[in-house]
Amino acid sequence: MRQPARTFQDLIVWKKAHQFVLAVYKLTSQFPKSEIYGLTSQFRRAAVSIPANIAEGFKKKGAADKARFMNTAQGSLEECRYYLILTKDLGYDDTSELMLQLEEVSKLLTSYANSILTPGS
Repeated sequence: MRQPARTFQDLIVWKKAHQFVLAVYKLTSQFPKSEIYGLTSQFRRAAVSIPANIAEGFKKKGAADKARFMNTAQGSLEECRYYLILTKDLGYDDTSELMLQLEEVSKLLTSYANSILTPGS
């Protein structure tokens, strides 16, 4: 049986979300300079929000409070899903690998949020 996480950094979902942020920064560094205050900024903000909300929610005491932060992370994740579609449609880059990475984070985040709301499952 796995040991319970002592810090947010022990969470697999946080680790995967952090890796996604690093990949988004790498991807967006190649965007046209005209996007610096547009798509680049929005995409990075939304990506960072995923592991940031996981981290913040980790220390919350009540299940409802924790779940609210996980739900905010899920919203940011969906925002990133759209930015990946937009990036591809604008012809800035192939986003298929990042989409797979995002899908993995999505599944882990859903499982984690569900485990908070239904302890012992």
